Amino acid sequence: MSMFCFQCQEAAKGIGCTVKGTCGKEADLANLMDVLMFTCKGVSIWANRLRENGEEDDEVNRYILNSLFTTITNANFDKQAIVERTREGIQLRLRLEKRLEEKGVTMNKAELPECATWNGYTVDEMERKAQDVGILNTENEDIRSLRELVVYGVKGIAAYAEHADNLGHKNSEIHKFIQHALEATTDDSLSVDDLINLVMETGKHGVDVMALLDKANTSAYGNPEITKVNIGVRNNPGILISGHDLRDMEDLLKQTEGTGVDVYTHSEMLSANYYPAFKKYDHFVGNYGNSWWKQNEEFETFNGPILFTTNCIVPPKKKNTYNDRVYTTGSSGFEGWKHIPERENGGMKDFSEIIEHAKKCDPPQEIENGEIVGGFAHNQVMQLADKVVDAVKSGAIKRFFVMAGCDGRFKSREYYTEFAEQLPEDTVILTAGCAKYRYNKLQLGDIGGIPRVLDAGQCNDSYSLAVIAMNLQKAFGLDNLNDLPITYNIAWYEQKAVIVLLALLYLGVKDIHLGPTLPAFLSSNVANVLVEKFGIAGIGEPKEDVEMFMAE
Repeated sequence: MSMFCFQCQEAAKGIGCTVKGTCGKEADLANLMDVLMFTCKGVSIWANRLRENGEEDDEVNRYILNSLFTTITNANFDKQAIVERTREGIQLRLRLEKRLEEKGVTMNKAELPECATWNGYTVDEMERKAQDVGILNTENEDIRSLRELVVYGVKGIAAYAEHADNLGHKNSEIHKFIQHALEATTDDSLSVDDLINLVMETGKHGVDVMALLDKANTSAYGNPEITKVNIGVRNNPGILISGHDLRDMEDLLKQTEGTGVDVYTHSEMLSANYYPAFKKYDHFVGNYGNSWWKQNEEFETFNGPILFTTNCIVPPKKKNTYNDRVYTTGSSGFEGWKHIPERENGGMKDFSEIIEHAKKCDPPQEIENGEIVGGFAHNQVMQLADKVVDAVKSGAIKRFFVMAGCDGRFKSREYYTEFAEQLPEDTVILTAGCAKYRYNKLQLGDIGGIPRVLDAGQCNDSYSLAVIAMNLQKAFGLDNLNDLPITYNIAWYEQKAVIVLLALLYLGVKDIHLGPTLPAFLSSNVANVLVEKFGIAGIGEPKEDVEMFMAE
């Protein structure tokens, strides 16, 4: 095999991609990402020693966050960017070594894992090293499975921590854990039980980082409000912003004000429409299009430039009209697309080039019209708490279904549309993440004025759904979260969904159904532990599943 990757739900044949990633990554890029992860583990080892000696390095913290985020499924397809990031990591590690020497701390390099001493710098050296540092280098299947479960959870933590960091919110304990966890995956002395404990600790920090990001977003932009979001277009040229980073959204709105250029959100950025701070911009029109995997067709009709702030990128088809009008920033990247550099000295990113580009483009072509409703994060839902509790007590609401998570391109995802359509009219869907696009435009009605689809926002806003559940538990005076009339039927695709799952397990949520398939990176023994301890299960046919859940 020329590569091996099984970190996302679309792993080939449910086993792993061995020739080319289903996401579009070529083998050489996937292998270089393995080397970048190898480098991050080495940097973490030295950063941990420095921390033990009383010093934390902010540059290293930021490097680890961005590097992990860069390796998330469909975030970055720029081979040169991965090479440069690996080189940067080696230089950082050497600087950490020197700093420890200055403190009088001597390390026996012969006792360290190779990732802490390797100095390969050229592309050829990196490509040769990739053969030795990939996932399959861990021979024991269960150890490998648990290590990767930790790594993918940590990637999700890093993504959310970077968004919070962009808004000035940091938590040193989260950085400490990320680097501790990365080092732990190099420790051959750790047993299966040790790694299971580390998995649960990863879930704990998943809760912490989502709480941190929730605070960062709401303190900067206010609490999300119930909002009717326009899905049509206007006659001005526009910029389509995709991804998840709200700081980038803010910078773009400020710089496009008064230019005659409108701004539209795409995919997970939909939730920006719910924040009060963004509603003051008259040129913020609404949302264009659907889930990330439809971008090849929807970017064609948008006509104007597209800005990716994070994943999810779909490599463009050869015959497209938009390749020269896509820009990336942050952790995202694609070879041949213009990349907007980071902020300098706390200022804004410079989006002037993309704005000037937009002015020369035609307005977007309308592909749909009307409105969709969202903004049901925890603060907003708690304002409706009495109404919700009364509806449950009266029997008007029989059950809640948490259908958060990711969307994907496989036909099996139609399950979630059919499932939502077949739910009884006395049920409510709680959602977050791009999974919502499978049912957020269905006409499912409301229950006494409460919409039957309550969208909390992005994947990280799954934290809101957990807060809502815990508040409902208090309202009903229940001892156990699992006694609530809530069913968890979650779709997953990539590593941010993995940390959401681990966070829910840490909070004690049981009997989660996960689909459309269980992760390929779970060995049969590890999968059995999750089934026996937490009741994790897959999905079946929509009609049968609805009947099963309603009978509980």
